[in-house]
Amino acid sequence: MTSPRRPAGLARQFALAVALASGTAVLAVPGFTGAAYAQKKKKKDEQQEAAPSYSEAFVKAYQPLDASLKAPGADVAALKPQLLALVPLAVSPDERLALGGMIFNSGITGKDLPLQFQGVEMMLASGKVKPEEAGKFNVVAFQIANSLSQFDKARTYLQAAIDLNYSGPNMTVSDLQMNMAEIFFSEDRHVEGLKYLSDAIEARKAQGQPVDAKWYKRGVAVAYTNEVVPQVYDFVEDWVADYPTPENWRDAVNLTRNLNDYDGPVLLDLLRLGKKVGTLKDKNDYVFYIEAADTRRLPMEVKTVIEEANATGVIPSKSDTWVEEQLKVASGLISEDRAALPSLERDASAPAAKLRTVIAAGDTFLSYGEYAKAAGFYERSLSMPEVDRNLALTRLGIAQIGAGNIDAARATLAQVEGPRAPIAMLWSAYARQQAGAATGAATGS
Repeated sequence: MTSPRRPAGLARQFALAVALASGTAVLAVPGFTGAAYAQKKKKKDEQQEAAPSYSEAFVKAYQPLDASLKAPGADVAALKPQLLALVPLAVSPDERLALGGMIFNSGITGKDLPLQFQGVEMMLASGKVKPEEAGKFNVVAFQIANSLSQFDKARTYLQAAIDLNYSGPNMTVSDLQMNMAEIFFSEDRHVEGLKYLSDAIEARKAQGQPVDAKWYKRGVAVAYTNEVVPQVYDFVEDWVADYPTPENWRDAVNLTRNLNDYDGPVLLDLLRLGKKVGTLKDKNDYVFYIEAADTRRLPMEVKTVIEEANATGVIPSKSDTWVEEQLKVASGLISEDRAALPSLERDASAPAAKLRTVIAAGDTFLSYGEYAKAAGFYERSLSMPEVDRNLALTRLGIAQIGAGNIDAARATLAQVEGPRAPIAMLWSAYARQQAGAATGAATGS
């Protein structure tokens, strides 16, 4: 058998939609002007704003260099030593703001990223950047630091922009938060990045705000690619609950299969979910289901699955000898199986009933869609010695969903541990989806 396909389209890198300065300044950077310098010499009354503060030594060094840098064909690389020699002279906040702007713009002209970074850092450190421009300055500082792999500084400036609630024509605070997670991912600090992203998702939900699908998809992609478990399942559960498209469900089911080596009984409960959400698309999906269900044990379920495969054309009728044989066997067993249901119910309900009989009754009634009866037997099994508690809880949750007891089902599935936990989480997401659909129908939306 071939293994299920890897989820498609999950590993795309999310990029912030803000271009780095490349030949054109993206910041309105202030610079020193003669008028500003002259202004400081004027006598001010108490109501006037304080004039910019520039020393004569700074002005004397700044003005000719500024002219040289602005001259046509200026060679920034050749003038860089003079530019850096000005740094010790920039003592006042105004001087640092002006020189930072000169350095930043020179870095753009000379395509010198470290020089750009030095300039924007100097401007921000001056404390003189206008409040309405601070967010943009911090975003640019983050971008340059990130490009230079100075990740700690990138985080600092990005967080400052987030704290300032900055947004622009092509970005939102949500985009900035996504990029904070991306910094961790760039450093292969996947667990920390996923934790940041998860916390941001929870914060948005707590505020009643929608969570962008790309947050979930990126979390799933990183966690899946790097096999970060159990975090991957947390993202998957919320992803398909909030965005239950067939494609998302198929990716969710397949990545759960790919990350685990499930045996028949465990795989059966995952494939049952796959059938509910329409992710059985390949011949092997149905073949695995038939094998896991076992034709002689659950003939009605096998017959239903094969008929679906025939109807959808995934396994055309009479195209596969083995599948046709399973359908023939299942069809021949169903009437006898149905006739035995009353006696099975009676035996499993007897005070002295064995665990095997009780579980068999739950499985059989579940396969016939008699969910309330199945749930009763699984509940009883949980009080019996040597029960496979995680199997019983998983199938009890499935039966409760079928019976419409959504809250009870989610509480049940939350108790599942071990290898079955990811499957229980997906069933819980399905329960949330069903509850949402029921609420929408009740309100007419």
